[in-house]
Amino acid sequence: MLEEPADFAVSPPPLIHAAYSRSDALSDVLHAIHLRGGEVTRDSSDDPARRHEYPRGVRMLHFVEQGRLRLELTADEPLEISAGDLVLLARGDAHTLRAAPEAAWLTGEFLVDSLVADPLLSVLPPAVVIRGDSEDAGWLPLSLNLLLAEVTQPAPGSRVMVSRVLDLLFIRALRIWAASGSPSGPGWLTAAMDPALGPVLTAIHQAPERDWSVDELARLAALSRSAFAARFVALLGQSPGAYVLQRRLDHAAHLLRSTREPVARIAASVGYASEAAFSRAFARAHGDSPRAWRAAHAPAANSRPDQAARR
Repeated sequence: MLEEPADFAVSPPPLIHAAYSRSDALSDVLHAIHLRGGEVTRDSSDDPARRHEYPRGVRMLHFVEQGRLRLELTADEPLEISAGDLVLLARGDAHTLRAAPEAAWLTGEFLVDSLVADPLLSVLPPAVVIRGDSEDAGWLPLSLNLLLAEVTQPAPGSRVMVSRVLDLLFIRALRIWAASGSPSGPGWLTAAMDPALGPVLTAIHQAPERDWSVDELARLAALSRSAFAARFVALLGQSPGAYVLQRRLDHAAHLLRSTREPVARIAASVGYASEAAFSRAFARAHGDSPRAWRAAHAPAANSRPDQAARR
């Protein structure tokens, strides 16, 4: 059995269905953070001396329609991006754009559940740049044209169309970044792209309440128990048990904030045999009891999901 979840329920686990093979870890993580494309705005360099400031905490992308932009981050070298280039700022780092004369670009925002997204997206660099002239970016011009059409000539369904295109751009950017060999340390994205651990993460994400054992997870990875445990720690930076525990408590936090379900029912839904055991584990992870944490993090009426989670 996994070592960390000593307080977890020990009722007979459900069967692992073949649906796991039809999913993938990256999709499951993006579902877990509740990724959703938001609004798109179109801007231009009407005043080349003007600085376009973007605050910390807003996850976005910039898509250059024409001309050149200079993207400045606090601790990194400035990035030069040109017509056809896309830059994704998935962590929500504060930054500045300086535009050359006659430059134009689109800016799209993303809504997420920041409580879950912050630790997962922290493995990414501040900015992921996809060059429009690269061999694997043939999809960029079509995406740009679709966004421009919906922004300049909105029609019924435009809001949903824009949201879907932004989602696709986010996922494509992550794929290209991961495939480039850029990930240099452990994290969920590194593991999600691993052929052995990808199915394991999928299984955990789809059933975090399950009483997983190392042997079961090793079988999903088609590795020996020792080889699996070593690979998991190397690519995730934590043990399988710690990862299952983290996913359970992250899911519980989302349920506490987004539903009115009783704490006892939430405890059972994430795999705990008792409310007391769940409360102890939750307090260790989040510094407060489930009820106190829920009261402190209840989203304000009409607030955006990412704003409520950042409060």
